[in-house]
Amino acid sequence: MATMTAQPLEGPAAWRGADLARSTDWIWPVSAAAVAELDAALQGVRRRGLAWRDIRREDFPLPGFARTLADVQRELEDGRGVVLLRGLPVERYGEDDLRALYFGIGVHLGSPRFQNSRGELIGEVRDELRVYGAVEQPAMPGRSAEAPPTSRYKARSSGPLRFHTDRTDVVALLCVRQAQAGGQSKVVSSVAVHNAILARRPDLHALLLQDYHRSREGEEAGGERRTFALPVWGIRDGRFTSQYSRTFVEAAQRLSGVPPLTAAQDEALDLLAEVAEELCYEMTLLPGDLQLLNSHVTYHARTAYQDDEASKQDRLLYRLWLSVPNSRALPPGFEVFWGRIEAGALRGGIDRV
Repeated sequence: MATMTAQPLEGPAAWRGADLARSTDWIWPVSAAAVAELDAALQGVRRRGLAWRDIRREDFPLPGFARTLADVQRELEDGRGVVLLRGLPVERYGEDDLRALYFGIGVHLGSPRFQNSRGELIGEVRDELRVYGAVEQPAMPGRSAEAPPTSRYKARSSGPLRFHTDRTDVVALLCVRQAQAGGQSKVVSSVAVHNAILARRPDLHALLLQDYHRSREGEEAGGERRTFALPVWGIRDGRFTSQYSRTFVEAAQRLSGVPPLTAAQDEALDLLAEVAEELCYEMTLLPGDLQLLNSHVTYHARTAYQDDEASKQDRLLYRLWLSVPNSRALPPGFEVFWGRIEAGALRGGIDRV
């Protein structure tokens, strides 16, 4: 695996939560003109009887708003790595129309990727335990009943989520409805976390540049029996990347043949989590907010929440995973997770079976 020079990283992606708190230039209002273009594109899709998952960029023309979305692309890759589009009128659309509108925006930003082996393109982030009585899980050979909850279980329940990255260049979350209470979104610059750990504990910083074993945790065919090793951090051509989810590291430790974590490796992950909490920005996502995050330079998390279906205060987010055409090149060896590492490569997501 490629390693990186032990120097602090500079640039707009190395922000701290206090920086976002003092600024609003990362929040981009959606104009009335943009909404009119979205409505017109949606009408065109309806006239053609086109299913939302079949929408391509040319099927969803956005003459002016497309320029804004191109600016969003650039800000995600070359700027802070976080943008909030605010003001999509989600309340005026039915489910099918809202999915079509959301997917239409998505194909202007990148290529949607599958979020599970069954071909999910728009994920519903909601409390499935409340709605369905269970969280649907993929088959996981060898998983015991006593094993801790999986990443999917945590994401699709009302509990908190630790800081992590998704398997995609850009993760997009559209708030459709808020919870009655809680459900705060937390974002942090992984570049700033890197810099802080380098300053405090260079010995632990060095460990995060070395391999940690992860389980694929049933997210792919044969998943529970498959593991991979990858550093938490990497750099290529001056560009940082991080792939981090402690849940998958912990899952790998329960599998035979995986080297046990050392006390120092555990301490490094503890410090990463501690620093992420210190440096993060916590926000309330409002209905119509579209949060866009570059997974290479941010971690995201969530607080626990409580729904009240009777008052229609039941949290629902739509999620897209996007491979973007202006993505960075990744270090040699990162193919084990990303599939392809060239700049602008179609990558990420989960293979459909």
